[in-house]
Amino acid sequence: MADRTLLQARWVIGHRDGRHVVHENAQVVIEGDRVLHVGRGFEGEVARRIDYGEAVISPGFVDLDALSDLDTTILGFDNWPAWRKGRVWPETYLARGPYEMYSPEELAFQKRHAFAQLIRNGITTALPIASLFYREWAETVAEFDAAAGAAADLGLRVYLGPAYRTGGQVTDDQGNIRAVFDEARGMAGLSDAAEFAARIDGAAGGLVRAMFAPDRIETCTADLLRRTADIAHEMGAPVRQHCAQSPTELRLVREQHGCGPIEWLHGIGALRGNWLLPHGTHATEAEFDLIAGAGASLVHCPLVAARHGGLLDSFPSCRTRGINIGLGTDTHPADMILNMQIGMMTARIAAGGTAIRSEEMFDAATLGGARALGRDDLGRIEPGAKADIAVIDLRGALCTPDPVQTLMTSGSGRDVRDVFIDGRHVMAGGVIPGIDARADAARAQAQFDGLIARYPDRTVGHPPVGEIFTPSYERVAP
Repeated sequence: MADRTLLQARWVIGHRDGRHVVHENAQVVIEGDRVLHVGRGFEGEVARRIDYGEAVISPGFVDLDALSDLDTTILGFDNWPAWRKGRVWPETYLARGPYEMYSPEELAFQKRHAFAQLIRNGITTALPIASLFYREWAETVAEFDAAAGAAADLGLRVYLGPAYRTGGQVTDDQGNIRAVFDEARGMAGLSDAAEFAARIDGAAGGLVRAMFAPDRIETCTADLLRRTADIAHEMGAPVRQHCAQSPTELRLVREQHGCGPIEWLHGIGALRGNWLLPHGTHATEAEFDLIAGAGASLVHCPLVAARHGGLLDSFPSCRTRGINIGLGTDTHPADMILNMQIGMMTARIAAGGTAIRSEEMFDAATLGGARALGRDDLGRIEPGAKADIAVIDLRGALCTPDPVQTLMTSGSGRDVRDVFIDGRHVMAGGVIPGIDARADAARAQAQFDGLIARYPDRTVGHPPVGEIFTPSYERVAP
C-alpha cells in the first residue's frame, strides 16, 4: 500500500483496553493519518520500513501550556523580586503608554520558532502560551493567523486563540502591586477571539482547532469569564486560564472578590468540564475538590514551578480526588521528558518516595492531555488513533528493563529523533523540513537580546540592563 509506513524498534508503547501497554521488538504501521497496527507480525504490504533499533516508539506528547514565545521567565531565575525586574509594569510605564516590543514579523517568527522547538521535543499537540508583559495589552488575531499558517506548514497539531484580558498589574516604586482594568478593551478582545475561533476551528484538515485563552485570573472580570464560558461551551472548545499560581494572584483575587481564585471561578459559574487550569500550586484542598466536581483539568507545569521553589501539593492527592491532570512545559526548554522527571521528583518530595510511579506521570503527558481536550484519538498508539508519534533514541541512555522508567531516569527531549503528526513525517533524524536550526537559533537570540535591551522601559526606576539582571560572578574587565 502506497500510504503505509512501518516503524519498528526495541520498544513500542501501545494502547489497549483503555491503558498504555509495552511491546518489545514490535512494530507500528501508519496508514494515512491513522495507526493501522501495533505489535508484532504485520503481514500486509507497506511502502516504507524504518527500523529505529534501540529506541522507544511513543505516543506524541500533549502540551496543554506550550511556550510560543521567547521565554522571558528564564530572566527571573536569579533576579528578584519580580516587581523590580520588569515582570510587573511600573506606574511610569503605564502612564507613558505601553507599546508592542516586537514587530508583527517578530511575533510571527517567534511562534514558528517555538513550534519547531515543540516538535523537536516530541510534542505533537500544543496549546500555545505567551507572556503579555511585553505586549501593549493582549495578543492579536493577526499573529494567530500567522501561527495557524506556521502550524500547518510545520505539521504541528495546535489549539489556537489569542489571549485577552480586562485588566493588568502595575506596581509603584515600593513594590505595591495593584490591578488596573479596562473592561471595554477586554470584551473587545473576547469578541475578536470568538470570531477567530469560529473561522479557524478545523483548519488545515483538522490540524488547527480553536481554544479560548483569557489571561491570568486576577486580570479578568466576571462578565468576561462568564461570556467566555458560554461561547466556548457552545463551540465545544477548551478554555485555558492560569490560576492559583502565586501569592500576588491570591492576594489580588481575595481583595477583588473575597475568596480564592478557583472558588471565584466556581461561584460565577465559569468553572466547567472544558476548563484547563495551570498551575494549581497555591490551590486549597477545597479548591481541588471544586476542580474535581466540575470535571475540569489541572495542567501541571513541574519545571517552571520548581525553578522558583514551587510544587503541586500534590500530584497523587489530585489523582485520588479524581482530577484529570495533563502536563504543560510553559518555559524554555520545551522538554516534556524533563518535565516528567521533575514532576516525579516534586511529587515524591510532596507526598513521599513511593507515592507515584513513572507510568502515572507518562499518562499525564499523553492520555491526560488528550482527555482534557475530549480527544480519544490522541495520546495513544492503537488502531484507529491519530498517527501522532515520537521516536526517542535510547542509545545514549543507561537503559533499565522498562522504557518508561528509562525515560524518567536517563532520557531527555534532545533524544527525540523522529516525529510523526497526523501520519506526516514532520521530523526525521532531528531535521524539520524548511527549518534551518542554526539560522533560526541565531535570529531568536538576536530578537531576545533586543527585548532585553528594552527592559529598562518597563522596570521600576528604569535602571540599566546591567542592574536589572545581575551576573552570577564578577565580570572581569578586558
